Amino acid sequence: MSISYHPNPSVPRRTMGAVRLPSFASFRVTRAAFTLIELLVVIAIIALLASLLLPALGQAKQRGKSLVCLSNLRQMAIAAATYAMGHEDTFPMAYYTAVANGVNIAYAWDLTTYMGGTNRVAPGLLWEGQGARQIQQCPVFKGTANWLEDPYTGYNYNTSYLGHGEFESVPAPAKTSQVKQPAATLVFGDGQYAGGANKFMRAPFPNPGDAAFRGRYAGTQGFRHSGRCNAAFGDGHAESMKPCYTNSADAVNRIAPGTGFLSPDNTLYDLD
Repeated sequence: MSISYHPNPSVPRRTMGAVRLPSFASFRVTRAAFTLIELLVVIAIIALLASLLLPALGQAKQRGKSLVCLSNLRQMAIAAATYAMGHEDTFPMAYYTAVANGVNIAYAWDLTTYMGGTNRVAPGLLWEGQGARQIQQCPVFKGTANWLEDPYTGYNYNTSYLGHGEFESVPAPAKTSQVKQPAATLVFGDGQYAGGANKFMRAPFPNPGDAAFRGRYAGTQGFRHSGRCNAAFGDGHAESMKPCYTNSADAVNRIAPGTGFLSPDNTLYDLD
């Protein structure tokens, strides 16, 4: 482009040379590739973040399962109180057997088994034959049921002082009015021993309810929620408990690691 300016004809005309702007096509953007060292640094940072986050995610998952377990136990405690209101103030019996119409029936507090050509499992005495059986499954427990054909397991019931049962020293279950400190009396909990699940919670030492019982190591609690045991009490509350005691009247050497009792004596189990 030429630009001329000559207001006075006597002044020589001055011409500016053409000005050419560079086109966009003439620019080149060069992107530098990652070097091997930079790539290794990025990978190391990602690995470090993963190592920090994964344990936290695992702990959050465990806490979530523990909360589900506590909710199950609270519902059981409420069901026990409801049962007592409709059965002359008595807790459900822990277990007994019967025959009806030629069918052998094994009644238990959690699940009842009708034994015949094909066994049928129904909600137990606590639920009066109604409701969902799945509530009997602790979300953390992965062991076997050890009782007939129970499809769900993981919890036990205070058989020593509350539920008793057909072959106990005192067969008839206790009454809720006999429990002097409901907030300090165990009703249900995470049941576990060396052989798997146990559904009959035992106090560590003999008492009138199960004076002749031997094998208290098989009626222990499982401390499977990050070293804690979940339990429900007579007033309906449930909590996660830490102390694990292995004092017992018999076969202390058979108490499995990660299992034990919730008090060093019968304090949390008895009616006082």
